[in-house]
Amino acid sequence: MTEHSEHPWFAHYDAGVPRTLGQYPERTLADYIHDTAAERPEHPAFIFKGRPFSYADLERSANAFAAALQKLGVKRGDRVAAMLPNCPQFFIVELAAWKLGASLAPLNPIYTEEELVSPLQTSDPSVVVALTPFYERIKAVQSRTSVRRVITTNIKEYFPTLLRWVFTVALEKKAGHRITRRDGDPALADLLAANDGKAPTGEGARPDDIALLLMSGGTTGTPKCVPGKHRDLVTSGLQLQTWVSDALPAWTGKFMLPLPMFHSYGACAAQSVAFIGHNPIVLVPNPRDIPDLLKTLAQTRPQVFAGVPTLYNTLLNRPEVKAGKVDFSCLRVCVSGAAPLMAETKKRFEAVSGAQIIEGYSLTESLLAATASPVQGISKIGSVGLPLPDVNVCIADVDNPATLMPTNEVGEILIAARQLMEGYWRNPEESALMLWADAAGTRWLRTGDLGYMDSDGYLFIVDRKKDLIKPNGFQVWPREIEEVIATHPAVAEVGVRGFPDMARGEIAVAFVVLRPGASATAEELREHAKAHLAHYKVPEKVVFRSELPKSLIGKVLRRMLTLDEESPTA
Repeated sequence: MTEHSEHPWFAHYDAGVPRTLGQYPERTLADYIHDTAAERPEHPAFIFKGRPFSYADLERSANAFAAALQKLGVKRGDRVAAMLPNCPQFFIVELAAWKLGASLAPLNPIYTEEELVSPLQTSDPSVVVALTPFYERIKAVQSRTSVRRVITTNIKEYFPTLLRWVFTVALEKKAGHRITRRDGDPALADLLAANDGKAPTGEGARPDDIALLLMSGGTTGTPKCVPGKHRDLVTSGLQLQTWVSDALPAWTGKFMLPLPMFHSYGACAAQSVAFIGHNPIVLVPNPRDIPDLLKTLAQTRPQVFAGVPTLYNTLLNRPEVKAGKVDFSCLRVCVSGAAPLMAETKKRFEAVSGAQIIEGYSLTESLLAATASPVQGISKIGSVGLPLPDVNVCIADVDNPATLMPTNEVGEILIAARQLMEGYWRNPEESALMLWADAAGTRWLRTGDLGYMDSDGYLFIVDRKKDLIKPNGFQVWPREIEEVIATHPAVAEVGVRGFPDMARGEIAVAFVVLRPGASATAEELREHAKAHLAHYKVPEKVVFRSELPKSLIGKVLRRMLTLDEESPTA
């Protein structure tokens, strides 16, 4: 590959952000946690339901659970799976695994029984730690996996006293949190009590050990495990921490996380930044519980808020937000990632909150190495920002990664960075599709995303290569249509995908959720699109829905947008 002679994005870095961080330390996040616990043991590692949980508490609990896991036969190189929401138990389990040199394999809590089989067979854990309502799902498929023990924990175990009592009386049984364990499966609380004050023997995690096995669909959509080494988490954390340090001062700044820790956004970015900067993480176990989220925001007053576009849209539609009754003044920066942020959403939320939204872009396969908008500098509408320090991004020909595209021309986005995955876990065939080495031996990740870079080095995402729609042979990107329809005042959410068509080969169909109290016809929305798009880009049909299918992090699942005879269309 012939590289561009200069990286124009360096000229647009915020003051104080270096082009390179130089020599990265040979450390793990467990090292940072241990050091903070030694220096300021009572400093909060995270805040859960208004209750601070100190670094000393985290270290003591993780040591106890690591000792328990060791007795259960977990050793260096093994995997421990966790099916947990954002709660103290997630960090206890994670750190305990790391203290043994084992890897954590987070599982999506909304997976069905059948959906759990592939991740469990791929990551091959001997132990799963699960919230009590998820116990039966894992037991139903246990015989098809390597899992020997399912350890359960109740969400109430780290609630403040009054909330714990209310939960026990009013919600615990009704919400499925009371279970009957079997086959010798223990409870996390019992293991912690039996091993309190103990610690595991032997050496803990090393920088080159695998810290996390994260699930990803990659460009082919089939489930795969991305191994993230400890050094990768530290690298990503240092890059991102440098980028947001003015908005998130070390020790004092709080990082609010309503996004799930099983996703790379939380697992690689949020926790890495927070543990390196000694910043308390404000945990929100259920991002769909907006009253709880807003209550937590008011209680904890965080400086940084991590969200996805659908969450920002949901907040904008809340009556108390519309009425100006939510105080966002504590926020210095909001981060948006995991899915494209519509320009209209950014504009409206910044006007309501007074906080800047910076957009970031990355893939699980790059362990959150990629781009972000400057915190103080220019955020260009539609752009996902500039490559971070020690990250290289280029636009290559879709069919030939060795050929670079000119400025402002669309091609496939390629990423090179220190923390790039070396390959999928036990899957060399899929790894070969995602990774490519140029003539100089530099490894590049073929993202499968289409985009372009402008003359300043800002990256713009056009769409997923696999989502491209071709009506009459023209190239149409769903996001371009989504951006236009989202500007209509009646539209709350929109997703676009292509469908086969006998006459045109393929047509674009827009699936729309209207704002509460608003009305619009399908033809009105098509006319709105005609005013802003070439004729071949206007969706052939508009379908109204009460909601759009989304992943747990709020990404619209285009593949699940389907037509049916009862759908009102035009």
